[in-house]
This record gives sequence, structure tokens and C-alpha cells, in this order.
Amino acid sequence: MINKQAKAEARTKSGLIQEAVRSYLNRQSAWNDIFTYGQRQAKKLKIKASQVEQLVDEVRQGRINA
Repeated sequence: MINKQAKAEARTKSGLIQEAVRSYLNRQSAWNDIFTYGQRQAKKLKIKASQVEQLVDEVRQGRINA
């Protein structure tokens, strides 16, 4: 699978794997940033984890403006 993809992209296996790892780490970093932002906002708005699902449902039903 890796050999076939590397050949299709005219890359080395090593280069393909490096790019895959780089992409994975970038995605993980982005998700970490999102979670950190969410935690800050929850703290700022004094929202507890146990309230999140109910609040999301209320926003989806139009009872709360996002």
C-alpha cells in the first residue's frame, strides 16, 4: 500500500511517511487548540461538562442563540 502510493506520487516511502506524520501532527495540534478554546470558553461562561449536552440540544432547537 505504501509502496503503491509512493510510486503514484513519485515520492520515496520515507517522504510519504514523513508527510503523513506531519499531517497527523498538524491535525492533532488543531484539535488541541479547539479543545483548549472550548475549555477557556466554558470556564469564562461558567459552564460545567455535565451541562454541555443539554446546552447543545437547546441551541439546536433554537431555544438559545449561539
